[in-house]
Amino acid sequence: MSVKGDRAYELFKQGYNCSQAVFGAFAEELGVDFSTAVRMASGLGGGIGRMREVCGTFTGLTLAVGLIYGYDDPKATTEKTALYEDIRTLAERFRKENGSIICRELLGLQQAESSAVPEARTSEYYQKRPCAELCRYAADILDEFIKTHPVEK
Repeated sequence: MSVKGDRAYELFKQGYNCSQAVFGAFAEELGVDFSTAVRMASGLGGGIGRMREVCGTFTGLTLAVGLIYGYDDPKATTEKTALYEDIRTLAERFRKENGSIICRELLGLQQAESSAVPEARTSEYYQKRPCAELCRYAADILDEFIKTHPVEK
């Protein structure tokens, strides 16, 4: 476990969505103020807009990886390939440990949610959901990835 994992866990417990919790835990290191970070990630929670697609913890991780290792030249084929390989490697690690990167599968749901309305954050909510621990896990593997893949300047 890392300090970033603990921070992501706590952010989720404070009420931030899963994507906000992971991306927000890295805001300072990413050079983004916390408010901007959580706003950027705000639509990605609940498997993107609570549609239960790609887990918000993984989309938060992906946002951070893109900000650190991404490219801005649309013709940067080598850089694009390298970034996609990194995302695929992280996805495979996440899948191997958690069984999926799909929100509804991680939550044991048979289908997507029919409502965009988020559930109330009660003690029962936190007991039945693995989300806080998934926030911790995603932030932990992201922290490790960053430490083992320094950015060349």
